[in-house]
Amino acid sequence: MDHRPYRVAQELELLLGDPEDPESAFPHALSLELDEREEFPAPICRALESWGLQEYYIPAEYGGRLTDYETVMQVMRVVARRDLTVAIGHGKTYLGGVCVWVSGSESQARRLAEDIRSGVPVSLALTERAHGSDLLAGDVLGEPDGSGGWRLTGEKWLINNATRGSLLSVLTRTHPEGGPRGFTVLLVDKRTLTQGEHYRCVPKIPTHGIRGADISGIAFDGAPVPAGAAVGAEGTGLETVLKALQLTRTMCSSLSLGAADHALRIALDFAERRELYGRRLVELPQARHVLASAAADVLAGEALATVAARSVHTATDELSVAAAVTKYLLPTGTEAVIAELTRLLGARAFLKGVHARGMFQKVDRDHRIVGLFDGNTLVNLNALVNQFRTLARGWQRGTGDTAGAARAFDLRTELEPLEPERLSLVARRGSGIMATLPESVAALREEAARRPELKGALGPAERLLTAAGRIHEEMDTYRSVVGDVPPQAFDVARRYSLVLAGAAALGLWAHNHRTGSAGRTAGLWQDAVWLWPVLDRLLVRLGEQHTGEPEAYPRLLEHLRAATAAGELFSLLPLRLHSAPAAGTVPAGAPAPARGSAGPATAGTHSTPVHTDTGTPPDSGSGHPRGRHAE
Repeated sequence: MDHRPYRVAQELELLLGDPEDPESAFPHALSLELDEREEFPAPICRALESWGLQEYYIPAEYGGRLTDYETVMQVMRVVARRDLTVAIGHGKTYLGGVCVWVSGSESQARRLAEDIRSGVPVSLALTERAHGSDLLAGDVLGEPDGSGGWRLTGEKWLINNATRGSLLSVLTRTHPEGGPRGFTVLLVDKRTLTQGEHYRCVPKIPTHGIRGADISGIAFDGAPVPAGAAVGAEGTGLETVLKALQLTRTMCSSLSLGAADHALRIALDFAERRELYGRRLVELPQARHVLASAAADVLAGEALATVAARSVHTATDELSVAAAVTKYLLPTGTEAVIAELTRLLGARAFLKGVHARGMFQKVDRDHRIVGLFDGNTLVNLNALVNQFRTLARGWQRGTGDTAGAARAFDLRTELEPLEPERLSLVARRGSGIMATLPESVAALREEAARRPELKGALGPAERLLTAAGRIHEEMDTYRSVVGDVPPQAFDVARRYSLVLAGAAALGLWAHNHRTGSAGRTAGLWQDAVWLWPVLDRLLVRLGEQHTGEPEAYPRLLEHLRAATAAGELFSLLPLRLHSAPAAGTVPAGAPAPARGSAGPATAGTHSTPVHTDTGTPPDSGSGHPRGRHAE
């Protein structure tokens, strides 16, 4: 199945060249060198900007290439797979601008688009040293200046690109008493201020991972901010930020997917090469179990992230649910995958310069911070707890935007542009993704009656449906919880998230398995080869008894090995990686590549980049300079 988001991502992947080649545009050797020096990856950012990565941070209506969030997710997954520091450091500009895309005026949005297109870094300044995730406790104060603007005073801390960024979206207390209507987002332009008089940069804070990122802060001292800097109406800042975070939390999935892709590839390469007791590690039962389980978890995350990114457009008013589930499950799931693969690699998971240049330890360190971005694990689970009443009621009534969910599942459906005004803080009718679960299970049941090879996947699907009913009954118990949330409610939210991921996987398979059964990933879609182990793994994580079906995993593992040997990303849809495999490297017993698959693609790293979806260079007609983001 050919799918545009993967096609655009493959274009960037091939342009960047082989990461093992030190002369390529984005080599692992340079990433490790910069990490050791705790230096911002400016040369890599320049290479990405020559392709026009920043164009994907700008909605198409303002002249950018952000037509749909699924494509942005896959593009950023490419960057994150190579180096999370780069993805986080460069991608922060999208986070910095998103409040304007959600609530800003058209003129404000167009000016910001011009800056981003020309490479100006933008930052999102929410957190403060004393308050962390408690946004309502923020002390940075905007006092009226008598002419409609403000004088900004106070410090924002642990802000990505606070020092490098020229523009900052600052959540500001504009009413002394604060409260839900006491904050405003101000788009502060440092270029109009005097450093040392109006603001000072708080030094970069040393971090365990993403060492080269500019994690610093900024302190304002009566900085003049004009009235036109307000993003949306005064007092709407908290609502703007919470809606914007639904988009950024969904997009954070690209960081976890990229990290999981990289970690799994390193571990598989080790297992293919390492010999123990006269056999290769990949032939030993325990190693095979670890690799196959990790492969299933990666595909579970990819399925959920795909549906969530598409639902940005198709079920916008329910994104508060999908975003919280995605931002909880993708980072925690990838952390668990990395932990299991660490045990497989042993000492080589921690050593530098021994296996895969020591990239595994960097992936591990870098990814640990992803779970903290844009609301940590408890913040996202709490966001679900706050919606237990409507979610439980929606399940009981069978409501929710099931039509929107179906459009998110069906990859043939063209996505309409996001309508930000449809974003809502609460999914009032429940979750359409969850509401489709009974129908998806029924469809699989009907299909399995004709095709016995699907009965393996049907078993865990039926069990998932039973678990869904039980979990929604538990949610109803906590429907009136406010304030102090008991630990049991967080656990219910955790299990709800796993069931929703199962509903997303089932919906994706049900709507695409026929078209998916052609092309280079056909073997994964045929006979529900990916769906069975994915559902089984979700049941394992739910704590259900009698899970871990051994028959579900061998075919998935062989597809992992074959895809890797063929120079393909192990994913639900085809994406050829940077270079072709050596002849004869397909593992014995692994499935052959699908008939009709194209030969290895190549790309020169020094040619003018061209976007295949338009056939034009990324800056065609724009007239804007490149590279300022990396200065």
